[in-house]
Amino acid sequence: MYFLTKELYFPPVTETDFSGILAVGGDLSTERLLLAYNSGIFPWFEDGEPITWWAPDPRMVLLLDELNISKSMRNVLNRNIFTVTFNRDFRAVISNCQSIKREGQNGTWITDDMIEAYCKLNELGHAQSVEVWQDEQLVGGLYGVDLGHIFCGESMFAKVSNASKVAFIKLVEYLKANNYLLLDCQVYNEHLESLGAFEVNRESFMKVLKSKKAV
Repeated sequence: MYFLTKELYFPPVTETDFSGILAVGGDLSTERLLLAYNSGIFPWFEDGEPITWWAPDPRMVLLLDELNISKSMRNVLNRNIFTVTFNRDFRAVISNCQSIKREGQNGTWITDDMIEAYCKLNELGHAQSVEVWQDEQLVGGLYGVDLGHIFCGESMFAKVSNASKVAFIKLVEYLKANNYLLLDCQVYNEHLESLGAFEVNRESFMKVLKSKKAV
C-alpha cells in the first residue's frame, strides 16, 4: 500500500492489495481527483478515516446497450409520474446521498469534505447530477464524475419507490445518445446487476479508460 504525500502522484493500479486498496493519504483537490479518476482510481472512506484510494479488480461496469429495463419499470416511465433534470441541483443530490438511510449501513462514506470537493468538480464541468422530481419535490437522483467517454457513478438515492432507477435509466439514455463507452459502477452491487451491470477484470476496464475504445 502506498502512502501519498503532497506530490500529485498515484502508483500504478497493478500495485493494489487484495482488497482493491491502492493508496492512503493525499487530499481531495480537484487536480488529484481528476488524476485519480483518469487513472482508474477513486476515493472511498468513512469520516474520521484517512483518505483511501481504490482500484478494485474486478470492476463493476454497465455497457450502455445492455441496460435492462423491466416491464414494470417501462410502465413507470410511460406514466410520466416523474420529471428528470440534469445538473439542476448537484449539491442537493450529493447531500441527499450523504444523509439517506441505507439498509445494513450505520453511516455514510460521503463526508462533508467530499461534498465540497465534488461540488467543485461540478462547477468545473467534471461531475454531473441527475435529479428526479415528483410534485416539484426532489425524490431521487444520482451523481458521478464525467470523463467524457466514461461516466463514473458515485452514489444514488431515492425517497420514493423507483426514483433512483429512473435517474439511472435516464443517465444511461443520455450517455448512449452522446457516444459514451460505458458507465463505471466501481464495485459489485446487486441492485445495479439487476439493471444490467456486470463485473470485468481491471485490465479490461483500464484498456477502455486509456484507449477510449469499447470493451
